[in-house]
Amino acid sequence: MKDFGVDVLVVGAGNAAACAALAAREAGVSVAMLEAAPEAERGGNSTYTAGAMRVVFSGPDDLEQLYDLTPEEKRDVDFGSYSADQYLDDMARVTNYRCDPDLTELLVRESFPTLRWMRGKGVRFQPSYGRQAFKVNGKYKFWGGLAVEAWGGGPGLVDLEHKAASREGIAIHYETAAQSLIEEDGRVIGVVARHGGRRVTIRARTVVLACGGFESNAEMRTRYLGPTWDLAKVRGTRFNTGAGLNMALAIGAAPHGHWSGCHAVGWDQNAPPFGDLEVGDNFQKHSYPLGIMVNANGERFVDEGADFRNYTYAKYGGVILSQPNQFAWQIFDAKVLDRLRDEYRIKRMTKVSAPTLEELVTRLDGVDPVRCLATLKEWNKAVMTEVPFNPAIKDGRGTRGLAVPKTNWANTLDTPPYEAWAVTCGVTFTFGGLKTTLEGQVEATDGRPIPGLYAAGEIVGGLFYHNYPGGTGLVSGAVLGKLAGTHAGRAARA
Repeated sequence: MKDFGVDVLVVGAGNAAACAALAAREAGVSVAMLEAAPEAERGGNSTYTAGAMRVVFSGPDDLEQLYDLTPEEKRDVDFGSYSADQYLDDMARVTNYRCDPDLTELLVRESFPTLRWMRGKGVRFQPSYGRQAFKVNGKYKFWGGLAVEAWGGGPGLVDLEHKAASREGIAIHYETAAQSLIEEDGRVIGVVARHGGRRVTIRARTVVLACGGFESNAEMRTRYLGPTWDLAKVRGTRFNTGAGLNMALAIGAAPHGHWSGCHAVGWDQNAPPFGDLEVGDNFQKHSYPLGIMVNANGERFVDEGADFRNYTYAKYGGVILSQPNQFAWQIFDAKVLDRLRDEYRIKRMTKVSAPTLEELVTRLDGVDPVRCLATLKEWNKAVMTEVPFNPAIKDGRGTRGLAVPKTNWANTLDTPPYEAWAVTCGVTFTFGGLKTTLEGQVEATDGRPIPGLYAAGEIVGGLFYHNYPGGTGLVSGAVLGKLAGTHAGRAARA
């Protein structure tokens, strides 16, 4: 690869980067994307996601602007609704009221229009039946504000976005890792990258950083997230090493958000160190609200039913990492096995089954069987069986008298077979990032925008603290990508 120039250079090739590139192209300027990964691993973390999208909608009529519904679906499926106020409340509550209010309002306001814009670019969406709907009285009922997912999940999303980029004449340069920003008179005018072991200089009128956080960098995880985080597995790409963050900080960009926080989930204990595209996101195990989790001491350590899994799964990975030997077992009985999410039925997983609880505890590798059996017996006595079980709502079916209570969806473990899955911590993305204006321009530590530099996606800080509402990552990437790309394109044309 030789040195070259372009109007808008987007660093990254995932969902946020693609939306930025497509939006910039609407200004009539030339656009190129740099992807550190080879083409077979393109798309950053977006490729590894399930494709869930948290978006404001008032009912099926709105959803029909995003995907096609049959008359039977409109009649027989309860899609519910999800208002802007609910979205804002969820963001505030889940982040302990720390989320940047202006950035959050922008996310919520632009969520639906951005997905509608994406559909116009050729991205396809569908109802998220497999992960977000239960059958209640013979009718599918969606819960938790998530009724939209990308067709084909993350891989389908990235594929269609890249096809759209190709149609628009946007060049994508693979195996080209950005290393530093080029400045001239206080303005960013390009990027120095490496391709095939050689230095490449790319000049640009504007640069958009959309290359993820530092979740794939064990040293940075330990530095910012803390001890033992170097031991966590990474759910997604091996290429999100914090390069974009370091490039921006090196020229005086302002850090923003929760740098000691991240999105981390329960992940198969024997999954590889980084994501596997053949398995995708199916190493995750998110049906824990229907069962219990025990650690190496045979003890429960978290309220599995504190809230819908959409509002707890992104923080429980960190809780699992803090347990002895960084693992846990999720335990269920036959009453709920048919309700477990699709990822519990894949071939590559760490699972045991037994006809009795006494036998089950002996099969849980690394767990104290005596203490675990006592925990299970104590659990069965504590369940409020007089309260009806209903997984489609917060049913209040909890426990009494336990040191670690369960608030909803508590069931006795009394119906064989008993099945258990071993999980550890899988890091998805880091929360700390850069401070940007509401036009996506990166701010310097003195509060002034850095001319020529924009950011979108994971690399933007301020949205997520401590936790994360499921389905917000891809939508925030799309919203911020479209925003940054639009303004970068206009600035490049000026």
